[in-house]
Amino acid sequence: MPITLPETLPAYDVLRSEGVMVMSPDRAAHQDIRPIRIGLLNLMPKKIQTENQFARLIGATPLQIDFQLIRMTEHQTKNTAAEHMATFYRPFAEVAASGEKFDGLIITGAPIEHLPFEEVTYWDELKRVMDWTQTHVHSTFGVCWGAMAMLYHFHGVQKHMLPAKAFGCFPQINLAPTSPYLRGFSDECVIPVSRWTEERQDEIDAAGLRTLLGSPDTGPCLVEDPGHRALYIFNHFEYDSGTLKQEYDRDVANGTPINVPMNYYPGNDPTRPPSNRWRSHAHLLYGNWVNELYQTTYFDMSKIGT
Repeated sequence: MPITLPETLPAYDVLRSEGVMVMSPDRAAHQDIRPIRIGLLNLMPKKIQTENQFARLIGATPLQIDFQLIRMTEHQTKNTAAEHMATFYRPFAEVAASGEKFDGLIITGAPIEHLPFEEVTYWDELKRVMDWTQTHVHSTFGVCWGAMAMLYHFHGVQKHMLPAKAFGCFPQINLAPTSPYLRGFSDECVIPVSRWTEERQDEIDAAGLRTLLGSPDTGPCLVEDPGHRALYIFNHFEYDSGTLKQEYDRDVANGTPINVPMNYYPGNDPTRPPSNRWRSHAHLLYGNWVNELYQTTYFDMSKIGT
């Protein structure tokens, strides 16, 4: 939440330059407040786990959040009960036909990195979703494959297969300390990484986009796209403490070649319980995003996208 200070107070400009949320008394007096409406387009197989992860992060601010679950219209999930989907999810076609608007939309990852985008069964509808965000969503947050899909759709930036899976917890350098999305961030933070593909920094730079977090080991992590009112994150702040362990144990049980996730288990010993070293920065990032929605969205939701 912002701090209200007189604009003539020296601290006003100092804090603003440091990325702190500062508001003048006049602006504070004229603010209208309503619930922030955020949709989750959930493309992950384990729907309930993913719902919990993102709801936990965006629900940790003092603001009231109206959380809406959305699914692709024709794609049927095999990992979540049909009753759950019918009770709690709305197909995108229904949402689009209603004309309703959202302050924020999260597009999750999906375990389909090996496929060219055009070979994904719901790619045509996902393109409609991404175009719809430009007229019906104030800010969109693409995560992992969802971020890669947005980057490809809007900028033609292609994902690239890695020779081995990037898997573990990797330090990220804070490249934009004054960004409102990185308020409170340390100079370096750790984030879980689990992907077979990468985005390349030179191609992101060529697209005119700004990288906020990045790693010499795993490349760009968090990218801002002001022209499309979007953030792209290629890694997984939302992961629970045991999510990488679940992925590792699954692959071991299936006989899939997999390395022990780097920097995850104490002493790199998979018999020891992993420790969570990213939770605080996860809450910071998603809390900052929600607060930016609150600061910049329209009180009259019909104006969103105009």
